[in-house]
Amino acid sequence: MDFEKARFNMIEQQIRPWDVLDTGILDLMFDVKREDFVSDDLRNLAFTDRELPLPNGKLMLQPKVEARLLQDLEVAAGDKVLEVGTGSGYVTALIAKLAREVLSVEIDGAQLERAAAALRKSGVGNARLFEGNGVEGLAGQAPFDAIYVGGSLPVVPEALKQQLAVGGRMVVVVGDLPVMRALRIRRVSETDFSSEEMFDICVQRLEGAEAIEPERFSF
Repeated sequence: MDFEKARFNMIEQQIRPWDVLDTGILDLMFDVKREDFVSDDLRNLAFTDRELPLPNGKLMLQPKVEARLLQDLEVAAGDKVLEVGTGSGYVTALIAKLAREVLSVEIDGAQLERAAAALRKSGVGNARLFEGNGVEGLAGQAPFDAIYVGGSLPVVPEALKQQLAVGGRMVVVVGDLPVMRALRIRRVSETDFSSEEMFDICVQRLEGAEAIEPERFSF
């Protein structure tokens, strides 16, 4: 398989049409080898417009969704970024290329080890990985300039909002099937936040989300 041709087609046919026009993000998608972050039997599918299974039963987001969320996060070179849900480690590597440092939290220890191996193979040296429920963030490492949430949540976690620096951004998919929306949260001041709806998308619930599941009323 011609991986470079497949990578080009992924960017031109999937990612650009999804309003990902930031040349820095597009160049990054060429630079970081997505096929190195999937299991060997899925390497030929690494560039397809679909979610790919991880060994723990979770799903790797579609490339266009990863790229769009990353574009909307507006990561700058000096940023300290928190990633909630390491997953394959692919988005971790993308963020690491853009930011000063990325701290990534994964609830599944075995999956975290697989991601760590892939990141080492890719030469990523500015990522720190932590095992735990990322919905709670990393209060001891806060504040963060940006927070990327790699799965859907029922609500925006208050703990993550409070770990944003003033001026910081968070991208997170919020809602319940069949209606979910990607939001960009900004910390405007110590006490004020803004929320902007970016696009509609349904993605797998982040493991550990039950910790913030709101109470449901039945009649």
